[in-house]
Amino acid sequence: MQRSGGHRTRRPDPPVSARAEGAGTAGDEALLAALRGGDEEAFIRLVDGYHASMLRVASAYVPSTAVAEECVQEAWLGVLQQLDRFEGRSSLKTWIFRILVNIAKTRGARERRSVPFSSIEEAQAPAPGMRFTPSGHWLVPPASWEDIPEQRLASAETMAEIGRAIDALPPSQRAVITLRDVEGWTAAAVGELLGVTDANQRVLLHRARTKVRASLEAYLGRGGARR
Repeated sequence: MQRSGGHRTRRPDPPVSARAEGAGTAGDEALLAALRGGDEEAFIRLVDGYHASMLRVASAYVPSTAVAEECVQEAWLGVLQQLDRFEGRSSLKTWIFRILVNIAKTRGARERRSVPFSSIEEAQAPAPGMRFTPSGHWLVPPASWEDIPEQRLASAETMAEIGRAIDALPPSQRAVITLRDVEGWTAAAVGELLGVTDANQRVLLHRARTKVRASLEAYLGRGGARR
């Protein structure tokens, strides 16, 4: 999925860590040893692998790409400063992103009013226009796009529209859909990183997907009507 502004194109992370959740792996240990030993090439590989993804995640909490870049830079400094404190109880990737999220949430709270992930209201009754129940069943069936050419659905313009819809989401929904649907993280990894329950994550993801789909339907001229 490609995001607008040139910073939403997903690319696979290089094998700097074997997974996004769980305890540290042998690969993590080798990389960590190289980083602690001052191996600049290892750090460059780490930055190349995660920087773009970190920018997308930071953007969920702060109001501009410039501020998100500052958060990412601060996170990398934090990683270097805290390497000796990494204990391997999670993967190196999850630890790095946790540093980033903490920085971005703090910065976002200063830049604008933030909504906590633990918000009870956000995890309960369906939002206006919501198409899913909390258990995942459709309240309103989706419009059919079978007659829309695949080239249009996959076009740069359509991808940009999806990006704009994601950018317009509340921070909590935006972070979850970015990690799950843009970055491809598992539910378990997202829950570990953001500290959200499975139920809350499902609701946040359902709401985010509903809003993005509604925006896409309007863009494609369906207006939510099934054909």
